[in-house]
Amino acid sequence: MPRKILVVGPSWVGDMVMAQSLFLTLKQHAPDCLIDVLAPAWTSGLLARMPEVNRAIATPLSHGQFGLLARIKLGKELRQEGYGQTIILPNSWKSALIPFFADIPIRTGYIGECRWGLLNDARKLDKQTLTMTVQRFVALAAPQSAALPPPCPTPRLLISNGQQQTAIDKFKLGIDGQTKILALCPGAEYGEAKRWPTGHFAELARQQTRKGWQVWLFGSEKDKVAAGQINQAVQGGCMDFTGRTTLAEAVDLLSLAHAVVSNDSGLMHVAAALDKPVIALYGSSDPHFTPPLSAKAQILSSHLACSPCFKRVCPLYPPGHEGHTRCLKDIKPEQVLEKLPP
Repeated sequence: MPRKILVVGPSWVGDMVMAQSLFLTLKQHAPDCLIDVLAPAWTSGLLARMPEVNRAIATPLSHGQFGLLARIKLGKELRQEGYGQTIILPNSWKSALIPFFADIPIRTGYIGECRWGLLNDARKLDKQTLTMTVQRFVALAAPQSAALPPPCPTPRLLISNGQQQTAIDKFKLGIDGQTKILALCPGAEYGEAKRWPTGHFAELARQQTRKGWQVWLFGSEKDKVAAGQINQAVQGGCMDFTGRTTLAEAVDLLSLAHAVVSNDSGLMHVAAALDKPVIALYGSSDPHFTPPLSAKAQILSSHLACSPCFKRVCPLYPPGHEGHTRCLKDIKPEQVLEKLPP
């Protein structure tokens, strides 16, 4: 009977993409294992495009919600699944509760928030050796005695022609197979210190539309203002998908792009996992910690002495000040244009 593994997944898009490297590693170790992933419901479309995942199980709780009784109830329901091991990627105490109540015999995760009683395969995180998020995920697939850092397989989302066509039909897209598509992802959930100026994105859109490219804008409802500013600057010349798609639809549409320019965001990691030429823009975050995992990705950073600061808002200057978020302002549109494919 195949070994069954329950992975408690992260709640961020980019982290879930990087978690695919763990799934690939588990399959390398045991090709017939079944991997179920417990994660927020919105991740189901993303997980459905990872062939290694057997089943996505939606957590009944919203992000940040404790809900002890709901965790106990789901844990008891999962006992009948016969999992041999669980790997818990979040470091919070509450994330280890469901596997504990599911009575899974091997419960693997990093020590954090006094989880000793909930984990019985508790690992101490060596941040000096495991310098990347993806390494920290993948290391949990190996025995504690394994050499570190581990090799990390590259995430690869699998999109079918049928999924692409469904997205094309739904949004009534005119694609002739000849016109090139530039995808712009101007949002970043973490905060404005990770967002390249909309004026810079607009200049890219302006230049590429002049060359005959289509420019598509992606993001959540929260990114509609930024996308609207970009589109207005080019007289409505962009196709604006912000707030109009599910995550799964955004993934399928991104798979049609010929190049992607993105802040350090979940969609950046999605584009990298789609094996697209990605230009990733880094401000307050560290490209060595959460880089796009693709040989086709190129990273742009100003390398200022104050970055990476990991702040949501620039700590040196107030908004409106000329020096505000210089780490991103100093990356000019011309630098990005030079890296775009012809």
